[in-house]
Amino acid sequence: MTTLPRWADLVLLPIVSLLVALLAAGAVVALVGQDPWEVIQVLVHGAFGTARGFSYTLYYATTFVFTGLAVAVAFHGGLFNIGGEGQAIMGGLGTGLVALWWSAFLPAWLMLPIMMLSGALFGLAWAAVPAYLQAYRGSHVVITTIMFNFIASSVLVYVLVNHLRPKGSMSVESEAFAPSAHLPAVHEALAWVGIDWPSSPLNLSVVLAGLAAVAIYLFLWRTRAGYRLRAVGSSPGAAEYAGIQARHQVVIAMSISGALAGLVGMNEIAGVSGKLLLEFVSGAGFTGIAVALMGRNHPLGIVLASLLFGALFQGGAEVAFEVPGFSRDMVVMLQGFIVLFSGAMTYVIAPILARVLGWVSKPFAGKAKSGVAHG
Repeated sequence: MTTLPRWADLVLLPIVSLLVALLAAGAVVALVGQDPWEVIQVLVHGAFGTARGFSYTLYYATTFVFTGLAVAVAFHGGLFNIGGEGQAIMGGLGTGLVALWWSAFLPAWLMLPIMMLSGALFGLAWAAVPAYLQAYRGSHVVITTIMFNFIASSVLVYVLVNHLRPKGSMSVESEAFAPSAHLPAVHEALAWVGIDWPSSPLNLSVVLAGLAAVAIYLFLWRTRAGYRLRAVGSSPGAAEYAGIQARHQVVIAMSISGALAGLVGMNEIAGVSGKLLLEFVSGAGFTGIAVALMGRNHPLGIVLASLLFGALFQGGAEVAFEVPGFSRDMVVMLQGFIVLFSGAMTYVIAPILARVLGWVSKPFAGKAKSGVAHG
């Protein structure tokens, strides 16, 4: 079987998969009596056509960067972390608890880093348990992380209902944090330098997401620790033979993965709601799996895939509002096609793409050989 070059696997294959997904979704849209071109135009304009729409796209993408990176780090360690949802929930709980305890008397320059660290540590701790069970007790990380998603959701409900909900309130949420726990919105930050920008939920955690992507790239491909982790992910037996302790790397990969997912709370809680809510994750952990698949588990690809899914969330809302007869369920269908073709169908598209590239490159290879022979 012909394999794809690295550049084609990282860049060309996701683009082709996306185009095939859009064609398939467009065919379904046409079958239900809608105009596919109109739907795409409204979606793109809603996601990128205005400053406010683009801000919402970036806001959604920020969360997906965190969860996508979480899936990717575990993948490079040879693990399929399907527990990003639960790790994000527990990270948000850690972020919210320190805000409730200390934001009334700590300044913002100290409160916000503590909230970030607490969220990362809570997510790390929640991922470290399944990691230990896989590495040292033989439990499968997919099963344990799925179960931990349900446990995390139940823990959050219990804590909110029985301990954090203000007396007399029927809403399952905590009281509002003090102002020092508020992560500035981008339009607020830009106003400080005299730039007028429309208000939106987009906040400075978008910078944190960008820094996280750069840090993960440097860690995985520019450090010895990252090399050891990837070596175990490629072949645990060969890594053990080379002196790398594979079980330690399992715990390290899952711990970093959980810490990244735990940072979701900085975007959703510190940056937007200003209180601990019940449904602040809303499936972002599972969307992170699709983002990592679409981005080929590379930080740059994950950032681009997060923008795509952010555009689908924001543009899809615009389509459901602007196009008569086009429901939100149809937007979910479009997302499903992209997940399908960027995940399972990739293994169908990749061999075909490899053969096409082979046919295209043959004439050039022949000319190169001919040139060498006459040189």
